[in-house]
Amino acid sequence: MNVKLLQVGPIGTNCYILEDDASHEAAVVDPGGDAPAILKALEGAELRYILLTHGHYDHTGGAAELLEAFPQAAVYIHRADFQDVDPSLFPLRTQVSGVNFYDEGDQIAFGGDRVKMEVLHTPGHSEGSVTLRCGELLFCGDTLFAGSCGRTDFPGGSVPKMLASLRRLGELEGNFQVLPGHMEPSTLEAERQYNPYLRQALRETT
Repeated sequence: MNVKLLQVGPIGTNCYILEDDASHEAAVVDPGGDAPAILKALEGAELRYILLTHGHYDHTGGAAELLEAFPQAAVYIHRADFQDVDPSLFPLRTQVSGVNFYDEGDQIAFGGDRVKMEVLHTPGHSEGSVTLRCGELLFCGDTLFAGSCGRTDFPGGSVPKMLASLRRLGELEGNFQVLPGHMEPSTLEAERQYNPYLRQALRETT
């Protein structure tokens, strides 16, 4: 599997392209804007999925244009970030139709099941925030950042839920590669040691 990182949209959201080496089937995580750049990075690939870690505009802004180029692609989002939400912050329902909903424990697979992504519901930044686990990779959206975590003061945000989600990620066994929605990648072990928010969340287990 090949993973490409693009920084897109008005505030440099991290957009990830996962492509199976054999079939060239692909998924895009958080196409926050700059759809032409994403489409260029997808040249030679068949887009199967558009996977959203949450519904904020800076993570969904390119989805509609990607669907125009790949109408067979399926869009997935957690239901809580699609229904009964402020369209100025969560605009997806005004931009695309026919979305699919995923939730805790669901799996998305492509490339002859060689690429498998598991959904972890990690609310806190928004009620519908998810982390996507793919092998040793964690696509964390705006839940866990290098040295920080997502804001909790937007509609649907919650400090207690954010701490619970951080604790859940911190307690995963192994040293995953942390691929956040903004800023640079990290590792889960580095965040366990140096991230004050994750350290606080883990302390609250005792």
